[in-house]
Amino acid sequence: MRKAALHNLGCKVNAYETESMQQLLEQAGYEIVPFEEAADVYVVNTCSVTNIADRKSRQMLHRARRRNPDSVVVAAGCYVQTAKEQAEDAAVDIFIGNNKKHELPQLLEQFFASREAAQEGAADKERNDSLKIAAVSDIGRDSEYETLSVSRTAEHTRAFMKVQDGCNQFCSYCIIPYARGRVRSRQMQDVIQEAKRLSDNGCKEVVLTGIHLSSYGVDLGTDLITLIEKVHDLPRIARIRLGSLEPKIVTEEFAGRLAKLPKLCPHFHLSLQSGCDAVLKRMNRKYTCVEYLQACELLRGCFTHPAITTDVIVGFPGETEEEFQETRRFLKKIGFFEIHIFKYSLRKGTRAAAMEHQIPEQVKNVRSDILFSDLAPMNEAFLDWHLGREAEALLEEQVSFEGKEYFLGHTKEYVKIAVPAEEPGQSLVNRVVRGRITSRLKERVLQMENVLEETS
Repeated sequence: MRKAALHNLGCKVNAYETESMQQLLEQAGYEIVPFEEAADVYVVNTCSVTNIADRKSRQMLHRARRRNPDSVVVAAGCYVQTAKEQAEDAAVDIFIGNNKKHELPQLLEQFFASREAAQEGAADKERNDSLKIAAVSDIGRDSEYETLSVSRTAEHTRAFMKVQDGCNQFCSYCIIPYARGRVRSRQMQDVIQEAKRLSDNGCKEVVLTGIHLSSYGVDLGTDLITLIEKVHDLPRIARIRLGSLEPKIVTEEFAGRLAKLPKLCPHFHLSLQSGCDAVLKRMNRKYTCVEYLQACELLRGCFTHPAITTDVIVGFPGETEEEFQETRRFLKKIGFFEIHIFKYSLRKGTRAAAMEHQIPEQVKNVRSDILFSDLAPMNEAFLDWHLGREAEALLEEQVSFEGKEYFLGHTKEYVKIAVPAEEPGQSLVNRVVRGRITSRLKERVLQMENVLEETS
């Protein structure tokens, strides 16, 4: 039995696709081993969102080759799709672009057959570069959604479900529309069937995700809220969580329909990138700060203390000190639970890479540190609100803090919760429980007591 190891780089969509490729290899008879071990096949699902991501992709491919010089190294995904010539410089045997990952087992079979034929009767067993396979095609307007699926998840309790691919936004800093193509949505019935399979295998929570999730259904004549409602109807699904949303999808109707779904987690990641309209315009974002604020107010009007999180880029080309300060003021006005703070990273092939007034790294570092300092009191205030209140948590693993055993999980708002293990040998993993949040256990972890188990 051949051994295969997989490594994922990048976003939650990539993580889903890596799990899908792993399950395809298992079905083809491969034994899956950790990436650090010797394997016959190494698959790196690459990322290309920044130049740094490109570099990490190359590093992982070379690391795989060094681990076993006789192995088959497979480069898949966005780096291959956007930089095939550079990818070919790495020690890679098979290149698989986006929309071709489902062909992985067949491509490996083809490679092994060709290599065996080339080596038959030959004394030299070294790799033959002429055997390399490239399965990379342009992803045009008429490309179809690539059919990939999973029946279980490594986390057991929570599963990411890819329901959409591609993006039509063309933000000036982003290469992804070129790596992933235009918007393509997964058939709704296919999503429902996968959610049912996952829940039948014990998964309690599904996270709907995509490259531009808010665009789901525009090519199918439906929309995201309808899909959410259909998944909500599945009896064994306990929770539905949403991936990143564009603020303009949050209309009064959208928020109102979400609020009628008790399984829906009130945890909303609304992409922001900048709290300054002038910078948003240079980024080619399709909303203003006023529209973003309105989306947050709608959600807070429909849900009790929802978690609102976001992404922010500091040091975008031309960002003045006043524009940065404007962003700071806006972030404090919203009052986020979490902010993912990124320093702008030049990406070749994007409009922003050619913009004037690129910001020095030292300035980006200072601005990033300032935003992290601003975030701390927002995060503390959100956590403090929960003290003394009842909440529901999905418990995901058993851990030890200071010599005592706890079950660790998350509330619907994605607040990290620890429940003391009361009875030796008892497991609450993958259980949804309810209790009162009584205290801080450690940084960003709240303790829940008086637990009542809700589901098995």
